[in-house]
Amino acid sequence: MQLQTQFEVSTTSEVDGTIVASSEISIENRTIRKLQIRLLPFLFILYVVAFVDRINIGFAALTMNKELAITSQQFGFAAGVFFFGYSLFEVPSNLLLHKIGARIWIARILITWGILAALTGFVHSVHRLYVLRFLLGLAEAGYFPGIVLYLSYWFRQREQARALALFMTALPVTSVLGAPMSGFILDHVHWLSLSSWRWLLILEGLPAVVFGILTYFVLPNRPAEAKFLTAEEKEWLHADLLREERKKLEQRHYSVLQTLLNRRVLCLGVIEFGILIGSYTFSFWGPQLIKSLSGQYSNTTVGLLVMIPYAVGTVVMIVVSRSSDRHLERQYHAGFPVLLGGIALLLIGRFHSPFVLIVLLSLVAIGAYGWCAPFFTLPCEFLTGPAAAAGVALINSIGNLGGFVGPYAVGVMSGWAGGIHRGIALVGIPLLFSGISLLLLPKNASANSSMRKNPSARNGGAV
Repeated sequence: MQLQTQFEVSTTSEVDGTIVASSEISIENRTIRKLQIRLLPFLFILYVVAFVDRINIGFAALTMNKELAITSQQFGFAAGVFFFGYSLFEVPSNLLLHKIGARIWIARILITWGILAALTGFVHSVHRLYVLRFLLGLAEAGYFPGIVLYLSYWFRQREQARALALFMTALPVTSVLGAPMSGFILDHVHWLSLSSWRWLLILEGLPAVVFGILTYFVLPNRPAEAKFLTAEEKEWLHADLLREERKKLEQRHYSVLQTLLNRRVLCLGVIEFGILIGSYTFSFWGPQLIKSLSGQYSNTTVGLLVMIPYAVGTVVMIVVSRSSDRHLERQYHAGFPVLLGGIALLLIGRFHSPFVLIVLLSLVAIGAYGWCAPFFTLPCEFLTGPAAAAGVALINSIGNLGGFVGPYAVGVMSGWAGGIHRGIALVGIPLLFSGISLLLLPKNASANSSMRKNPSARNGGAV
């Protein structure tokens, strides 16, 4: 037994020319797998709750618009004004998360947005709807970039795309599960003489409050606080993350101010802006687009049809992220799905067949979700600490303004174009520009140098 233990400890393997002890590989795989199992499912559920509250107004509109006499232009503004509040507080919120700690700050975000999301179900005029959507954006500001930053505290660069993808699959999965549920609520829930769209907003807002309280008790701030890791695993993780951070700092150390003025950061923000014009148009207007195909479709049927593109987007997001980590390549993995989604959006105005429309919306879903995980590893290739907090937040702050521009532009264009098909098709143009810009974005020398110095990165981590 003693001889066997000695043999296991002394066994080595060669990884891309680098000799690595099998005991170290064992610690690495065991630790990464623990992180994936313990952190990602909980963060996934939190993002499902967040995204439901952000986009369920698209389903509420199927009956809300008529009851409150909301025009297409007003609905587009109500859907998009969320992102004004969201973008205003994005950077300070992420800096506060880095300083105060993820456990307290994420819990605060969840509780405040859950309360405001539920209150949206009690509005009686479009102007009150504007106010609550704006406040909801303020409350949720910093949540997504905060999670991106939080994952960088736990996962190395080589595992970040997969970790982000497993977290961000919540985006399409939310609609896979939430679309039929929302349609069912609209058709069947009319309790206490309240309209079904009101119950939709109330019932889907309350889980955020519950999970906010739970977050405070179960989410550790940093690896040093993780009770699910052994002392040996904590030591290994701390050493590897510190080694990776030092390599970034050897190339260039960015202050918060330098990060906010960095051309690459600003360019990534503008690229995300174009992408989100298309993807939030897809989220907010998709149910109404499908409903317009036939007056015979019930809200439940619309929910089931909307589910199909999101299911496709979920699968593609996971496949793209795994390929991105395996090849240590980000830009092409993010750029090509965006291009495909832009082309599909441009074609939507030309077809009115339910089958063709679902196929095109599935391609749009590939563009709306396939890019996410590779894209958000790009700033973490050269930013650390407060600079990473500020950089990711600024990129997302600029990008999320597209969440206002896209839905509002479709609402305006639908008025003079005689329907939403052509309005939705036009937002494919900024998606195409963003896809091309991603493909042409200069490579980050710091990241490439770091990867050359650490060739074993290709085989690190658990799947």
